[in-house]
Amino acid sequence: MAPGYWEMLTSCAMARLSLESALLVEVPEAEPAVAVHRELLDPNAALGIPAHITVLTPFMSPETIGPAALGNLERLFAGVRRFRFELAHTDWFGDEVLWLAPLDPAPFRALTQCVYEAFPAFPPFEGRHDDVKPHLTVGIGHPVKDMRAAEQSVQEHLPVKAAAVAVTLMTEQSAGGQWARAARFSLA
Repeated sequence: MAPGYWEMLTSCAMARLSLESALLVEVPEAEPAVAVHRELLDPNAALGIPAHITVLTPFMSPETIGPAALGNLERLFAGVRRFRFELAHTDWFGDEVLWLAPLDPAPFRALTQCVYEAFPAFPPFEGRHDDVKPHLTVGIGHPVKDMRAAEQSVQEHLPVKAAAVAVTLMTEQSAGGQWARAARFSLA
C-alpha cells in the first residue's frame, strides 16, 4: 500500500455520510498474540472490532440490510466449506500497517470473490486495490518503533493455527463510533 494509507482511511471515514458494515472472519485464536498490541496500535480494536481477516468491506449500509440480504448471505456462506489456516508471519503495508499473513491466502481470496460475485455493487475496499491481500491487522499509523516492538512480540507466538468456521457481519453503530456483531453465518 502506498504511503499515506492511514490518512486516506481516516479522511474517507470522515467524508462518509452513511454508516458502514463489513464481513469478516473472526480469528479468536490470534487474540493471545495480538490483543495487547491491537489495543494500543489498532484503533479498530477500541471500536469493538475483534481480531479478524476481512472478507469484504465496505458492505451495505446497516439500514439497508434487511431479511432478504441476510437470507442471501446465509445461503451463500452455507455453500462454502470451513477451512483451517495458519497465520505464519508478519508483513507490512509501507511502514504504516503491521499485519499477520495467512500462509495460504487462497481460501480467503475465494471467499471474498464469492461475496463480490453475489453482491457486485460492493467491490472489496471500494476497488481501491488491484491486489487485495488477506491479513489480520496488528497496528495502523503508529510510530514504526512501537510497531516494530509489537512485531517482535507477536512473532514469538507464530504460527497461529486457526479455523474459519463462520463469517461475521459487523455494523457501525454511529459514524466513526462503535461497531457491533449484527449476524454470524456458519460455513458448511
